[in-house]
Amino acid sequence: MNTLDKLNELRSLMQAEKISAYYIPTSDFHDSEYVGDYFKGRAWLSGFSGSAGVMVVTLSEACLWTDGRYFIQAEEQLAGTSIQLMKMMEPGVPTVSEYLKQHLQANDVLAFDGRCVSYEAMKEWQQLMPEVVIKTDLDVFDQIWPDRPALPSAKAFLLSDELSGKAMTDKLADVRESMKQHQAEWHLLTTLDDLAWLFNMRGDDVSYSPVVLSYALISMDEVMLFVDETKFDEAAKTFFKENHVKLLPYFAVYSKIETISGKIMLNGKRVNSRLVQLCHEIIDLDNPTTLMKAIKNETELTNTRNAHIKDGVAVSKFMIWLKEAVQHETITEISAADKLEALRREQKDFLELSFTTIAGYKEHAALMHYSATADSDVELKPEGMLLVDSGGTYLDGTTDITRTFVLGPVSDEIKRHYTAVLKGMLRLSMAKFLHGCIGINLDILARGPLWEMGMDYRCGTGHGVGHILNVHEGPHDIRWRARPNTISAVFEPGMIVTNEPGVYIEGSHGIRIENELITKISETNEYGTFLAFETITMAPIDLDAVLADQLSDSERNFLNAYHAEVYAKISPFLNEGEKAMLKHYTRAI
Repeated sequence: MNTLDKLNELRSLMQAEKISAYYIPTSDFHDSEYVGDYFKGRAWLSGFSGSAGVMVVTLSEACLWTDGRYFIQAEEQLAGTSIQLMKMMEPGVPTVSEYLKQHLQANDVLAFDGRCVSYEAMKEWQQLMPEVVIKTDLDVFDQIWPDRPALPSAKAFLLSDELSGKAMTDKLADVRESMKQHQAEWHLLTTLDDLAWLFNMRGDDVSYSPVVLSYALISMDEVMLFVDETKFDEAAKTFFKENHVKLLPYFAVYSKIETISGKIMLNGKRVNSRLVQLCHEIIDLDNPTTLMKAIKNETELTNTRNAHIKDGVAVSKFMIWLKEAVQHETITEISAADKLEALRREQKDFLELSFTTIAGYKEHAALMHYSATADSDVELKPEGMLLVDSGGTYLDGTTDITRTFVLGPVSDEIKRHYTAVLKGMLRLSMAKFLHGCIGINLDILARGPLWEMGMDYRCGTGHGVGHILNVHEGPHDIRWRARPNTISAVFEPGMIVTNEPGVYIEGSHGIRIENELITKISETNEYGTFLAFETITMAPIDLDAVLADQLSDSERNFLNAYHAEVYAKISPFLNEGEKAMLKHYTRAI
């Protein structure tokens, strides 16, 4: 079936169920950023493959909302489908809620699969449209999606304390302290990265996210983990039993929650609406584990630094290979990405990529989250630039790095853009700031050189990174504009954040340079505690497009010192020829 046929199938079902509008998120039962194939109904229905986007289908039209990262991609993939692209946060574009309010009348039915929609979203619509009937128990894809993939059943494993830095029992004790503070008798935890961190378990149920489909209910004297226990070996089952964690079937959480009469602490922004509807009394708060998880302990930080050495070896070898091989070999976007993945797989304790590698040549790099396909794949030439955003998950940490490689001659305009991106990245790397700052306070450092040129990159500057977990992690981030109903966390020592400004010129080029940073204490004096960043990504930044005379002395000195550190840490793992090339790529300017 093509998209038009799929929409017709959906509308036939909507008519039979007397539904006026059907809402389709890009989510699973746990509000995960990346979802398994079972949950990719929006992508199947629309043809838009981006990782972020939601749809509303009425009997007469269909609309898809996505953010600035995907505008170009969405326009291409939605062409000829009858689906209207709604460019989020652009002037004159209604939000999903505004659109629903405009198009639904009294007694109209808004339907969705409540397991994939948060309680907070449902509550907003109930308050905004009290006259509209909301139906939360319809999963249309079970009926209209032939050969829908099954729920994942991958094996799971437990992390040792040497890898996690903190025992599960100690983490549970911290959670219970938070419950006491908020007078909660139970805590319902549904976010997969929080669950993986709390129970020191990892799995393979979601691509690029080593998590396990599960839920947890925690009281002061009881822990129930709702999961397919066949995913664990006998040693893991014994560990849970000895530590008083009861394993129950995955979907049993829905019947169990109905039996609990005490106050349940949960995060209404992240718990699905079906579950909350079954609760008798809730305390709606952020999960305490989210902040706990974001502040890495010393073991996690030490291990993550080591992961970045491994990753830096792979990226450095890739750069050395790429810049020489493109002169005489046939290389495409896909084969380049495959080469980098192969180099990562050579590293000890590599588990998987942390996300789909973005390898965009020339104008493809302007698509922020471009992923080459057989149809779009192009050959690289000894000219222009290749943007590669990639990362790996190792047993000692998760990485995220972007480099834009110069393959040959580039224009003066591109050099100006590249240098502005580099200046912004360096300025943020060198930041010194008082404790109490959030990402909005810092964003201008990265974005400033581009704003001075009347340019912007239409997305955030940085995000947290999980430890052997999701490559995107809150509650902290770096962006210039606050998100509705979301307060970013204050930066704390031990938090890891990315630093990734960019330039994206449609039809021409894209540039992004990204390093990861650890937040650390710089000094404490009569003015308070000052924080700074430690750069942990270790790979050369291509100097071939840098206009050195446009860098300040402090920027140049920082860059030179960074490259000296890269050479010192990466060169021991290279052969003599590779060392010589790395020496050149990390030269002082």
